[in-house]
Amino acid sequence: MDWGIAVQNLVSPPVLFFALGLAAAMAKSDLAVPEAVAKALSLYLMLAIGFKGGVAAAGHGFGFDIFLIIGAAALLSFCLPPLAFALLRLTTKLGRIDAAAIAAHYGSISIVTFIAATAALDAAGIDYPGTMVAAAAAMEVPAIACALLLARRGGSDDGESRGHAPWREVALNGSVVLLIGAFIVGLSTGETGYKDIAPFISDPFKGVLCLFLLDMGLVAGRELRQVRKTLTPALLGFGLYMPPLGGIIGGLTGAAIGLNTGGIALLCVLTASASYIAVPAAMRLALPEAKPSLYLTLSLAVTFPFNLTVGIPLYIAIANWLS
Repeated sequence: MDWGIAVQNLVSPPVLFFALGLAAAMAKSDLAVPEAVAKALSLYLMLAIGFKGGVAAAGHGFGFDIFLIIGAAALLSFCLPPLAFALLRLTTKLGRIDAAAIAAHYGSISIVTFIAATAALDAAGIDYPGTMVAAAAAMEVPAIACALLLARRGGSDDGESRGHAPWREVALNGSVVLLIGAFIVGLSTGETGYKDIAPFISDPFKGVLCLFLLDMGLVAGRELRQVRKTLTPALLGFGLYMPPLGGIIGGLTGAAIGLNTGGIALLCVLTASASYIAVPAAMRLALPEAKPSLYLTLSLAVTFPFNLTVGIPLYIAIANWLS
């Protein structure tokens, strides 16, 4: 691992603000970010990363490689949940429904982790293809579909009922729509469009990211404080070893399809991260029997901090080795 990158990421303002929020929540501080503000910050980050990715893709050209990247990302998103599901069933006492719901999160992605990884690559001077934003957008729905198949397979052998797929809700999830839409706008307008709104898209980005991660730290800390007793060692271990395992699979795939170092690193990050926005919303509708205290805490309070602090430097090191 490049310890310089690791230290740089650990002491960067976004990570430190996340740590501040986590510590404040664990200490039961009344520090809070209003819900409307948090939603606005999330919308801004989605718009900015999607638009900049579209602009980069426009400069790169819209060729066969973008379809290869999207296809590989979608396939990984569909194939990772069965692996996560099998590991959970082997190592824990979870029923089929809870295991499938957790598995869906680890086939999908955390866009905030992706954004933090792009910032780390920028700081390290490592180029990456803008088309990776399209890969991120392609990794929401396949994981959910696969998890629902896993939950239904074998019927109600655990005495649990089967969920129904909220396809419309998933496809029209706000984060997915904004990410893809902003990517298309950036792709359509290119560098000219970027220059027009650069003061809005570029300059405030890191400051907004710091405030958003402060809020995410507060949310993660509150979740962790509430469900500490339900996190068994086996579940906690899964939240820590599944990300590197998924990252290695993503990295090998990225190297196989010819991505550069930055592209491999971002595919590692995408396959290592766990959703805490789109998938929880879908699971609440599709598998209402599944326990949010388990899947949300694992993705947000365990895997997210691990990836933000230790994971991103690790995945960049894996990418450097593979490339």
